[in-house]
Amino acid sequence: MCSLHSLLRFSYLLIFFTLLSSNPTLQTTLISPVSKDKHTNLFTLSVYLKTPLRPTKLFLDLSFLFPWTVCNASTYNSSSYRYIDCGTDFCETLGFGGHACGNCIDTSLPDKNCIPVDNHMVCGSFPENPVTRDSYANDVLIDTLALPKADVSTQTQLFSLSNYTFSCAPSSIVKGLPKGVTGLASLGRSKLSIQAQISAAFSTPNSLAICFPGSSKSTGVAFFGSRGPYYAFSHSNKIDIAKFLLYTPLIENPVSLGDTEINYETPSNQYFIGLTSIRVNGKQVPINSSLLTINKENGFGGTKISSDVPYGVLESSIYKAFTKLFVKETSSSRFNLTTISTLVKPFSVCYSAERVMVANGGPLVPTVDLVLHRDDVVWKIGGSNSMVRVTDKKKKLDAWCLGFVDGGVNNKTSIVIGGKQLEENFVQFDLEANRFGFSSSLASRSLSCADFKVVDFAK
Repeated sequence: MCSLHSLLRFSYLLIFFTLLSSNPTLQTTLISPVSKDKHTNLFTLSVYLKTPLRPTKLFLDLSFLFPWTVCNASTYNSSSYRYIDCGTDFCETLGFGGHACGNCIDTSLPDKNCIPVDNHMVCGSFPENPVTRDSYANDVLIDTLALPKADVSTQTQLFSLSNYTFSCAPSSIVKGLPKGVTGLASLGRSKLSIQAQISAAFSTPNSLAICFPGSSKSTGVAFFGSRGPYYAFSHSNKIDIAKFLLYTPLIENPVSLGDTEINYETPSNQYFIGLTSIRVNGKQVPINSSLLTINKENGFGGTKISSDVPYGVLESSIYKAFTKLFVKETSSSRFNLTTISTLVKPFSVCYSAERVMVANGGPLVPTVDLVLHRDDVVWKIGGSNSMVRVTDKKKKLDAWCLGFVDGGVNNKTSIVIGGKQLEENFVQFDLEANRFGFSSSLASRSLSCADFKVVDFAK
C-alpha cells in the first residue's frame, strides 16, 4: 500500500507538470527593467514575485547556476510557494538534490505538506553570492514570477510563470550586492536560468538580450523569449536595435571548477567568446596567444563576459602590455595626455580630468578594439566604456582612470569584460544559435538604453 507521503509526492508532481504544460504559448516578448547601482557599479533586474505579486529587485548575474531569493517567515509572504520532494527524479533533474536535501521541518518557510514522522526530505541547494563567494545550504522553492510585455503602451500587462524554480537564501547573503536587492537573477547558460525557464514554460526561443544603463539615473532593459526585433524610440523614430548587432560564436568552457564554491562537475554556465587580439588606437597589444584559448583540462584561459565585476579584469602579463601601449598612445600628439602619480585604487593608469577632452562618446582617448573570431568582427570600446571618473574632494582629486584592473597570474579567466565595458551597450545571448550579439556603444548612433522607455517598477 502506498504511504501518504508517496501519494502526496505523486500528487505534487502531477500538479506541477500540469502547470508546466498548461502555460500558454507566449505570443509576445517579455521585458524586465535593468538599473545600475551607483555605490557598487553593478546592475539589478526587476521582476514581480509571489502571490499576490510584489515588485522585487534582483542582482543581475550572468554566470550562476540558478536564481535565489531571500526567504524567511517574516518577509516572504506568498500563498503560492511550494517545496519539491527530494526523492523525486525531478529534484535531481533540476541539478539539485543528493547531499543538498534537507528535512521538511527545518525549511526556511513552513512546508504545508510536511510529514515529520515520515522523515520527509525536500530538495536542497547551495545559493551563493558571486561577489563575496559566500555560500549557504538552503531549500528549493517554486512560486510565481511575472514580467511585463515589451510594448511601451502596455507595460502594465503581466505574464506569469507559475512554476518559477529558485533557491531560498538567508538575508546575510546579500552583503556586498546593490542596495535593495533581495535575490539573484541567474541569466547564464544554465537550464535553471530565468530565460531558460521562460523558454521551457512558454515555448519561446532560449534567448536573452540586455541593454545595460550607463547611469543610476537611467533605466535599461532585458528582453526574454525573443531573438528580435528590439525596438527603441528616439525622436519619434522606432528603431530596431537588432539591425546594429554583430555576432560571434559563444564558446563552452567544459570545466566549471572554480566558478563557484561548490563544485557541480558540469560545464561552465558562464558566457565565453573567442577574442583573438586587442588593439589600442589601431596597434596590436602583444599577448601570449595561449592565454586567449580555454584549456580543456582545467578550464583556464579565454575571455568571458561578466556582470559580477564593475571593471574589466586582465591577466597580469596582458594587463601590463595593454596599459603600456595605452599610455604610449595617449601621450602621442593626438591626445597629449600624461598619467598622474596619485595612487587611485584599484586603477593604475589615471589622467587629470582637466586635461581630458570629453564629447558625447565620453572621454577622448584611444579606442580599444576587441577583435573576435574574424578581423571584421570587432567590439569597439571608446572612452565612455574604457574610462572611469574618480573624484575625491578631500584629496582634491579629479581624474579619469583606465577602467581595467590587474587580475594577477592565477586568475582562471585571462580576460573578463566587466560592467563598465557593458554600459550603454546592447548585447544578445542567443543559446538557440549559440552566438553572442553586440552593438558596441549606442552613443555612437546617438542612442541610449533609456530610449527603450522602460520604467523600473521596483525602484
